[in-house]
Amino acid sequence: MTRGLLWLPLLAVFCWLAWAGWNEFQKLEAYRSWASQFDHAKYDIYAVLGQKGSELTWGKPSRRGPLDLQTFSLHQVEAIQLRIDNQVVDPTVDLDAVPAGKTIALEFQFADAETIAVPFTDGSLAAQWANHLQSDWQTLRQPQA
Repeated sequence: MTRGLLWLPLLAVFCWLAWAGWNEFQKLEAYRSWASQFDHAKYDIYAVLGQKGSELTWGKPSRRGPLDLQTFSLHQVEAIQLRIDNQVVDPTVDLDAVPAGKTIALEFQFADAETIAVPFTDGSLAAQWANHLQSDWQTLRQPQA
């Protein structure tokens, strides 16, 4: 009986891990179906982000699909910045070694002084998105010949 009681916490931890894995699987499946409508998309534990042409949509991942979705156009954006711990960072530098615990966000500034900050967990992925979106944004801002 003593051995059974010793294994009981291990069984509880195993059940919790199984539930957590199932929960994350459900989030990924919901994201996969949501992301199919976009040209580019990203998923992490903080946010989902999708790009279709010049339109960006972002929100929070959940098992039922992304929540709190917001959509805006790159045409409305005045500046795109990569921020790590509220410091503007050049996205062309190597960001593979961003220490854990740093807040990473891709920030979009609009003409009315509003900003949208899309959080990231990975610095190198945030830098890739920053470079990609800045390139698209510069292309949109160039006068048509």
